Amino acid sequence: MNQSFSFKKYLHFIFFFLFVFSGAQKKFTVVLDAGHGGSNFGANRFYSETGRLNEKDVTLAIVLKLGRMLEKDKDFKVIYTRKIDEYPSLLDRTNLANRSKADLFISVHCNANTRSAPYGTETFVQGPDQNKTNLEVAKAENDVIFLDEKDREMFASYDPKSPESLIALKIQQSKYLESSLLFGSFVEENFEKKDKRFSRGVKQQNLHVLRLNAMPSVLIETGFISNYDDAMYLASEKGQSEIANSIYDAIISYKKTRERNAVKNAEPEKPVEQPLKNDFRILLMSSPSKYVAGDPALKGLNYILTIKEGGFYRYYYAVTNMASVRDNNLKTAREAGFNNATSISFVPNQKLGIGYYNIELAVTDQKLSSNSPILNTLKDVERDKVNGKFYYTYGKFSSLEEAVAAQKELEEKGVKNTVIQKVTK
Repeated sequence: MNQSFSFKKYLHFIFFFLFVFSGAQKKFTVVLDAGHGGSNFGANRFYSETGRLNEKDVTLAIVLKLGRMLEKDKDFKVIYTRKIDEYPSLLDRTNLANRSKADLFISVHCNANTRSAPYGTETFVQGPDQNKTNLEVAKAENDVIFLDEKDREMFASYDPKSPESLIALKIQQSKYLESSLLFGSFVEENFEKKDKRFSRGVKQQNLHVLRLNAMPSVLIETGFISNYDDAMYLASEKGQSEIANSIYDAIISYKKTRERNAVKNAEPEKPVEQPLKNDFRILLMSSPSKYVAGDPALKGLNYILTIKEGGFYRYYYAVTNMASVRDNNLKTAREAGFNNATSISFVPNQKLGIGYYNIELAVTDQKLSSNSPILNTLKDVERDKVNGKFYYTYGKFSSLEEAVAAQKELEEKGVKNTVIQKVTK
C-alpha cells in the first residue's frame, strides 16, 4: 500500500514538472489576418470559370491552410483575426496581435488594378513611401477604415499626409522595420523561386492595418484578382496551397534566422573580475636624472610614482590590483613610447626587513637658507652632503604605503616635487 502511494506521488511530481517545464517554453506566436471579410468583399471580379471571385474568400482560404500547417508544429501558437466570413475592425486586429504579444503579424490580401495587365505578388511593410503606385495600394486598403466606428474614432485624427504623422510613424515602427523586411524578403523569394511567380518585391507603405502593431508585420498581396491568370491561380486549390506553403516556409526561415541571431548576439555573462593579491605598477624607466610632473621625458603620462634606489630614480606609472587594468596600463605606457615598460608587483603594506623609506625633499649645490619654505614648514629635516651636493630628506617609514601617505601630506602643505627613497644600508 505504501509502495503504491509513493509511486503515485512520484508520477504526480513528474507530470507537474513536465507541465511547468513545457509551460515555460514560450511558443513563437503568429497572428494570421485574412484581409477584409463580412460586408467588405475587398477586390473582386466576375469570371465565367469561377463566378464572382472575392478577395475576402481567397484570403480566408489561404490563411486557414497556412494556419493548419503551423498548428502541426508544437513550437508555434497561431492566432486568427477571423476564421469565418466576418469583418473584424482594423483596431480589433491590431489589439488582438498586441495583446497576444505576437512575434509576427501576417495580413493576407489580393491586389487589383483598373487594368487587367498588372500581375504578380508583392509584400508591404509599414513605412512611408513616395512611390505613386504603392500609394494607390495604400489608399485601397485604407479605405476600409470608414466601415467601422472604432476605426473612425481611432484614425480620425491620423493624417497619412501630414509630416507629424509620418515622423511619429517612423519612430514607432523603426525597431520592427528590419525584421519585417527580412521576413518579407523570405516570402517574395519563395513566391519567385519555389512557385515560379513574378515578384514585384518588398516595399514600404503606410498601411493602417500595420501601423499600430508592436511587432514585425507584413501585408502580403498574393496576386491580382484583376488579372485573369493570377485570378485563376488564386481561385484554385493548387494556387492557394502553394501560396500558403511559401508563406509557411518563410516563417520557418525567419524563426531560424532570429534564433541564430539571438544566440550570436547573446554575450555570455562575464565573471566578475577578482582583485589580485598584489598591487602592480608599470615601471617606465630608471634614470640618474630626476624628472618632475609634466617633464617631456614622462611623455604626457600622469600618476607617476618616483622611487629612488641605489642612486637611480625609478619611474612607475599608475597602480592597480586588477589584472585587466594592469594590462591596459602597460599597453598605455608602451603606446606612449616606453617600449621597455614592464609590470612590477608590490606586496601591499609590506614592511622592509632591512632599511626604510624616506622622502627626498631637495638636492642642491648650496645649503638651503634658514628661511627656506621647506625648512620653515617641516621639522626634523635631515641633511647629508655627498659628492659636493646637499641632500635633504624627511622621515623614516617601514612600508611604501606609509611613505606615499606622508608624501601626500607634504604636498598638501605646499612641499612638492619630492621623491620617495628606499634606503637599505
